[in-house]
Amino acid sequence: MTLRLAATPSGLEAAAHILRDGGLVAFGTETVYGLGGDASQPKAVARIFEAKNRPRFNPLISHFPTAAAAFEQVSASPLARKLAETFWPGPLTLVLPRAPGSTVSDLAADGLTSLAVRVPRGDAVQTLLALVDRPIAAPSANRSGRISPSDASHVLEELDGRIDAVLDTGPCMVGIESTVLDLTQPDRPVLLRHGGITPEALEAVCGPLSYPETASDTAPVSPGRMLSHYAPTLPVRLDVTHPEATDALLAFGPTPARGAGYVFNLSEQGSLEEAAARLFAGLRFLDKKGAELGLKAIAVSPIPAQGLGLAIRDRLHRAAAPRPEEGNLT
Repeated sequence: MTLRLAATPSGLEAAAHILRDGGLVAFGTETVYGLGGDASQPKAVARIFEAKNRPRFNPLISHFPTAAAAFEQVSASPLARKLAETFWPGPLTLVLPRAPGSTVSDLAADGLTSLAVRVPRGDAVQTLLALVDRPIAAPSANRSGRISPSDASHVLEELDGRIDAVLDTGPCMVGIESTVLDLTQPDRPVLLRHGGITPEALEAVCGPLSYPETASDTAPVSPGRMLSHYAPTLPVRLDVTHPEATDALLAFGPTPARGAGYVFNLSEQGSLEEAAARLFAGLRFLDKKGAELGLKAIAVSPIPAQGLGLAIRDRLHRAAAPRPEEGNLT
């Protein structure tokens, strides 16, 4: 059975002890709940893959309490340091060349010469990371390919009995994962994943961004590059303006389309920030409610392709992508 720890001094100490001993602890950040394990212990990292049924070829983000701790593990360019000063702690992951003395295991980095690092925001998670004082690998705390958790109860729905503990830090404020920026080529920042930091905010610091041609379900070069991801059990249809009676509608805005069998509105005010924070909870709720009501699909209202809307649409496209066969996920 998985322990549910409160974010109190004693709960934080207990969580840190479990992590130092090679156990797994899920914890909330400003983005989503992460499934943490000591990135320097290959056995702990292997347990993360096992608990999530995660493909072995998908690398993990390592989390740190400070930029100084993160930059001990990578070769940080002046641009990386400028971005860290601007956005850390916060929902930005930087992919940088691994430092010669990096203690992060090859398994966490998938044997790559680069490493994805981040300093998350939140008093509890920063205290926890400081107590452990080691790199903590922490993908989203859900079964691989499923909906990311934005609350401790979501973690327990999928991973109860598969991990040692969940540190209950309350609902996540941002609600979608971090933006991932590849800085392995110093003169060419590449936006690998839309997230909590918008492209416009990044470009204000580092200039024009480049974009990869496509995501991959075979050999991702960074976390968050799987094509089929965040998938509910029900199929997902995007940009739906005329839902059917057999649809559970994930709506957006003050006047949702009529005709759906059930409606969950991401933001009645049309706020992309509110929609991002409610996205995974909404998908999870409609997946369960749709099954209860015998509905056939989740229909999604159009989401503006701007600002945080880009990150929301990215997650929804992955949720709607064709699913790999179950055998390819182990």
